[in-house]
Amino acid sequence: MRVIFMGSPEFSVPVLEALHAEHEVVCVYCQPPRPAGRGKKDRPTAVQARAEELGLMVRHPERLRDAAAQAEFAALQADVAVVVAYGLILPQAVLDAPRLGCLNIHASLLPRWRGAAPIHRAIIAGDAETGVCIMQMEAGLDTGPVLLRETLAIGGEETTGELHDRLSLMGAELIVRALDQLPELTPEVQPDEGVSYAHKIDKAEARVDWRRSAEEVARLINGLSPFPGAWCETPAGRLKLLKARVVAGDGAAGEVLGGLVIACGSGAVEILRAQRQGKRVMEADELLRGLDLPVGTVLDAPPA
Repeated sequence: MRVIFMGSPEFSVPVLEALHAEHEVVCVYCQPPRPAGRGKKDRPTAVQARAEELGLMVRHPERLRDAAAQAEFAALQADVAVVVAYGLILPQAVLDAPRLGCLNIHASLLPRWRGAAPIHRAIIAGDAETGVCIMQMEAGLDTGPVLLRETLAIGGEETTGELHDRLSLMGAELIVRALDQLPELTPEVQPDEGVSYAHKIDKAEARVDWRRSAEEVARLINGLSPFPGAWCETPAGRLKLLKARVVAGDGAAGEVLGGLVIACGSGAVEILRAQRQGKRVMEADELLRGLDLPVGTVLDAPPA
């Protein structure tokens, strides 16, 4: 098939590679390069970098509502467009341009977790499973009929970064299968029941409230890892918390019970991976060699 690929972050790269191996990718659309790093130099997206390595044509328009951009898109005469974490809303003229329409790879079991941050929200909510849906795109937010879905169990201590990588590979495999089977697939209209929205992560959510249960605290830490990263204040400065598990323990909320075991409103969590300001990410045993947190130290809690 003649395929237009539309994606931007690292999550989308395995999908691009899988499509390139099986079909003719006639153009890659992604977000424009933006300032990044200490020098604030323009940095291309992960998709653009990989597409250029593969010798593919890349476009990164600021918007797709211009008639000229829509005409350029239609002129590609694609059979299908595959969209995964692209970052722009597609107007109806773009949705209608490919012969077989536009397919979206969404990292949740729709209609649960429509929207921007389905992987984060599934972990933070304590979902036991998630998955990938291949969906026919329409004007609504992740409302289109589902062509294929596959389920994946979420590990008890799995972080968003770890789950992200597994879902990315699953999405790559599933879209290739969907394109191979496209004439035989029956679209499944999403039910009205069970709809939830995965709102974009707000950095204000990232400060840990130790008064919450250990289960909630661990899910927040794992759900916000690696980005933006849950955090707390310690006597030695801010600490970004990147992996945690629930353990037995009892004490005042935020109290250090030994090592990196911290009491919560009920139960306790053990911090397995963290990062001090200006330092690299470390596993707990290495971190503790340079971080003095005596038993009984009480870490901060947000004001009541």
